[in-house]
Amino acid sequence: MPLALSRLTPNRISSHNLRTRFANHFKEVKNSMASETDYTSPSTQFTFDVNKSPLFQKDNKNFINVLGVEQLNTLDGLSLLDIFLSANNVIEPHYHQNAAELVYCISGAATVSILNPFTKQLLNYNITPGQVANVPQGWWHYEVANVDNTHLLAIFNAPTPQVILGSDILKLTPANIISQTYCIDENQWKQAVAPVKPSTFIGPPLHCNCIKCNPHQHSISPQYIPYFQQIAYFPHYLQH
Repeated sequence: MPLALSRLTPNRISSHNLRTRFANHFKEVKNSMASETDYTSPSTQFTFDVNKSPLFQKDNKNFINVLGVEQLNTLDGLSLLDIFLSANNVIEPHYHQNAAELVYCISGAATVSILNPFTKQLLNYNITPGQVANVPQGWWHYEVANVDNTHLLAIFNAPTPQVILGSDILKLTPANIISQTYCIDENQWKQAVAPVKPSTFIGPPLHCNCIKCNPHQHSISPQYIPYFQQIAYFPHYLQH
């Protein structure tokens, strides 16, 4: 009898009994993983309009809608973000601590950039309609729209996608720690990150004066630039 098996069965048992024990064990595991949804309840949901579930809105061409178990209670380990972008807009650098992400391009074109933590390489994947890019759980990444009317679907293997945003890391890490750790002048660092808005989600911001970053803004008279308030949302790690 193999050593590993003998440890599980100190007393000699028949192969039939062993198979029975393993079958019962896997049955228990399967049952424990079964959904706890009460499919007889009147509150059970099988459909939902994602258009009515905004996560973040920069303007009427750049916004994100969300679908998770909080919106559709029969979802089982699945969620998604419905992403709309115009050219040169960026889903800011971030990572998802609880899920992998599959990015599917519905329309337009985008570049999905992923930092491989094992090779220390930045990988850039251009995707067009029907193409996908896969981001493993916890990997640093971002998406850039290459053309107007880009529509992406980000699919997660978790009931609700959690996120750590680059803007929050920049704003919430004390300047003195950055200075001490990386030998950077503290005041210069504070000045450099001063324009960064926590929970940016989609950049650049509307008020950005950088022509390279926000070329469309400079083609419109300032009085006609709409101002959109950020929809109330807090990343998982800021919720109380």
